[in-house]
Amino acid sequence: MSTLFDARHVRRAFSRASSSYADAAKLQHEVEARLLEALDYYAEGRADAAQAPAVVVDLGCGPGSAARAMQARWPKARVLALDLALPMLQAQAGAGGLARTLARLLPGAGAPTPARVCADARALPLADHSVDLLFSNLCLQWVEDLPAVFAGFRRALKPGGMLVVSTFGPDTLFELRSAFAEADAVPHVSPFASIAQFGDALIAAGFRNPVLDRDELVTHYDDLPALMRELRAIGATNALRARRHTLTGKARFAAAARAYDAFRADGRLPATWEVISALAWAPEHGVAIREGGEDVARFPAAGIPVRRRDD
Repeated sequence: MSTLFDARHVRRAFSRASSSYADAAKLQHEVEARLLEALDYYAEGRADAAQAPAVVVDLGCGPGSAARAMQARWPKARVLALDLALPMLQAQAGAGGLARTLARLLPGAGAPTPARVCADARALPLADHSVDLLFSNLCLQWVEDLPAVFAGFRRALKPGGMLVVSTFGPDTLFELRSAFAEADAVPHVSPFASIAQFGDALIAAGFRNPVLDRDELVTHYDDLPALMRELRAIGATNALRARRHTLTGKARFAAAARAYDAFRADGRLPATWEVISALAWAPEHGVAIREGGEDVARFPAAGIPVRRRDD
């Protein structure tokens, strides 16, 4: 059972954001576009480099834009769009209906639409060794037990299958964390896993040849309420079990706003997002995860540079 995150709160937050997410999640779309570029590496190391994946999973698919892009890229593949929030999946119905209409009216127009599945990343409803490619953009920051989740990914992936994922790192929204720390002692921002912890969890689950990268993206806002409105619109609210279960209150919010104002530059407030991305391969059958009770390897994160970009 989760002791850090409230999974029911995560589901409710993203369900409420289903109508606003696509328009508000500009940063998420930017990270998704870069992650989709990593799919060019799918053919590397395969006996038949031209072979397309037969089964593709987009985990934490949200509005489903990545699932649709992968379906268009591999029209013969079975693409599954999985999300914890049912309203997110229901919001995709309009896009899928339009694609089917175009396919009927215009010969050759449109690819098959992805199948939508309501599922939890911690308990994937997928058969063992059934998936060629597992894609997940900015979903895993809401999962605290990364080794267990990656073990589930390894179970579902075929030997030689590809994992392409992104998540937020611990420097994400450090300005917001610092500002609210001035207002009260209750945590307001999640303690996301570091790139070293992320890499170690991949290796512990048996994934081979992991390639990790990290970027810092900075978005800007006129004031703290503008940032908070965007976070609610994308479902990124405080899901910690230890969060305050009552309203923050005008006095505490005002204190946080004053503290946040110390970060103001060029008339606007910055919000930093540390993005960790990873590409790894499922091992062949019979490959051991540990040898002699010791880790086979640990992930060397010290040498990875951080690229910083402002919006």
